[in-house]
Amino acid sequence: MSKDNKLNTKKPKFSPYWIYGIIIVIFLGIQVLSGGMGSTTGTPTTQDKFFEYYENGEVEKVVIINRIQARVYLTTEALAKTEHKKTEKPQFLSMSGKAPNYQFQLGDLQNFEDKIDEIKSENPDLQTVVDYKIEENLWGDFLLTLLPFILIIGVWIFIMRRMSSGGGGGAGGQIFNIGKSKAKLFDQNTEVKTSFKDVAGLEGAKEEVQEIVDFLKNPEKYTSLGGKIPKGALLVGPPGTGKTLLAKAVAGEAKVPFFSLSGSDFVEMFVGVGASRVRDLFKQAKEKSPAIIFIDEIDAIGRARGKANFSGSNDERENTLNQLLTEMDGFGTNTNVIVLAATNRADVLDKALMRAGRFDRQIFVDLPDVRERKEIFEVHLKPLKKAKDLNTDFLSKQTPGFSGADIANVCNEAALIAARKGKKSVEKQDFLDAVDRIVGGLEKKNKIITPAEKKAVAYHEAGHATISWLLEHAAPLVKVTIVPRGRSLGAAWYLPEERLIVRPEQMLDEMCAALGGRAAEKVIFDKISTGALSDLEKVTKQARAMVTIYGLSDKVGNLTYYDSSGQNEYGFTKPYSEQTAELIDKEISDIIEEQYQRAIKILEENKDKLTLLAEELLVKEVIFKDNLEEIFGKSPFTKHDEDITEEE
Repeated sequence: MSKDNKLNTKKPKFSPYWIYGIIIVIFLGIQVLSGGMGSTTGTPTTQDKFFEYYENGEVEKVVIINRIQARVYLTTEALAKTEHKKTEKPQFLSMSGKAPNYQFQLGDLQNFEDKIDEIKSENPDLQTVVDYKIEENLWGDFLLTLLPFILIIGVWIFIMRRMSSGGGGGAGGQIFNIGKSKAKLFDQNTEVKTSFKDVAGLEGAKEEVQEIVDFLKNPEKYTSLGGKIPKGALLVGPPGTGKTLLAKAVAGEAKVPFFSLSGSDFVEMFVGVGASRVRDLFKQAKEKSPAIIFIDEIDAIGRARGKANFSGSNDERENTLNQLLTEMDGFGTNTNVIVLAATNRADVLDKALMRAGRFDRQIFVDLPDVRERKEIFEVHLKPLKKAKDLNTDFLSKQTPGFSGADIANVCNEAALIAARKGKKSVEKQDFLDAVDRIVGGLEKKNKIITPAEKKAVAYHEAGHATISWLLEHAAPLVKVTIVPRGRSLGAAWYLPEERLIVRPEQMLDEMCAALGGRAAEKVIFDKISTGALSDLEKVTKQARAMVTIYGLSDKVGNLTYYDSSGQNEYGFTKPYSEQTAELIDKEISDIIEEQYQRAIKILEENKDKLTLLAEELLVKEVIFKDNLEEIFGKSPFTKHDEDITEEE
């Protein structure tokens, strides 16, 4: 048989619409058959009309069908009347040989019979015969019995088609697709525009990921010396640092099949579906090996298995994880399939998943430094119509601690601000406003604030500025504002030095500057307020970290109670005694109180300058570094003015 003949003789695919068509045909058939073919039932009338004919002696016989329908046969004399002539049109004969002239539906049979008896008692001469008959509609009953089953089958097929992930096939072929993998396949036939050129910064992480791609392209280069290709690499880092972007670049650069999906794609309400999807994913990857599998947000299924799971609610997730562990390093695994995964919560992952042989490499994707931020800015500034004199070095120094996603947001916000102002290009000030908007929140110039509150806020922020200007290790000031922004009534913006290690004197100076706001309120008004909440929160965290994490307290000693694994081995108990807890609490309190008294002393010594700064702030609402130099003179310490943070 030729190829064309084979194509011509192929059976048509089954369509679920056939089921729906059969249901409609059966429904119509029931309607027709249950009506007795619609030809022998006579002209429709009402009970009142019937009783009128009955009292006039025009009814020869009434047949009650199945206790729900009455068929009326008129006398020969009645048929001669004009009003009944319309019932003499040709009709199919009933089983009795004569078709009824009228028919109507009964309500309550008992009421009908009582009315008949009442009329008969008043007219004893009436000779009307009342008969009863049961008609069986075998075909209608059969179709009526069959209809529920066909409806159930139709609904079941419809639901399974909706749940199925497969496309293009018939319902019969899609029913079991619920256990199939939902991974998207990217290969040489798929256009992926992202490449390593689009990934700015992240040089170390990018180099390791590029090497993984090279493993699959040129395996002999590495295996010739006896080495083995790694089975997996885990991308770990804070949100927005570019983990998924790196994976997209791998998909664009690798000339091998790339399967991409999220950890939540394995999660389903049905038991066993997650493990089935893991098996199907690795089966597809092995068939197309060499290949790369990328699982984003792997913590959705890779969370550490509980030691005391009383509810049993995590059994399905643990089954999925067990299947993933087996596929990554178990019998029958294929070394030509590399697994990439990304998470920002590596501390909650199961230890069995993290071991060598499954994820041989952990690639830490950290927040970008000032040089990497410049490269990221250059990528995101390309589509913007920016001013010619825009300095990317300045922008990178204005955004310490910003991730790649934050920088993309800054560029977008700057463009929106410039467009709102009707500008033709995005300027430096638009980027500064965008940073203020993202870090501090939306400016609220119309917020209702009393003069006394405004004065308190001005002295509070001036206290921060004064302390930071006069201390060596405190972050130098960029600007101070008493314009409400976000949840704060005012803010002092600083440029912190990006340090890799921090010394105790640096932490203490920063704590003293943070307490400068409350200290200023105490010095000027001899009262304190709730405005120092965020300052106290920050200071308390710093003091606790000094004592319990970094071992910088003389009284507690060189001890740390920090668990880097993220898994509390002590359960619900503290890893220290009650006596030590009291010592820690007292040491934290002493550190904070010492810096508070230090801030008060500094402000009392410079009360006149503090007052000048606060009064200028009340007039201008926003002051900058130059205003502080006019009041305090040049800072005795070397201060930078690149980066920004805030103290509320």
